[in-house]
Amino acid sequence: MGLLDKAKELTDKVNESVTSFSSDEVIANTIIKAVEKQEKVNALLKESGCNYRVADIDLGMGIPPTVTFGVRRVSESSDPESGEDA
Repeated sequence: MGLLDKAKELTDKVNESVTSFSSDEVIANTIIKAVEKQEKVNALLKESGCNYRVADIDLGMGIPPTVTFGVRRVSESSDPESGEDA
């Protein structure tokens, strides 16, 4: 197999991955999993008395896909579940 054949094979695999990852069902499942993780982590933070919560989720639909969580400090007088800044 020549170099060009290998490059074409790799390009086809990447194209297939991008196409399958961009499906609405895959994106919806990714969002659901990320939000479930946010809720679990926030519950653990609250139980430990921590004044920080996962407040933001950014999904990057690329190769590889990324999930980034934004952490915010909550004030002691505000509702800890709201994710409001101090």
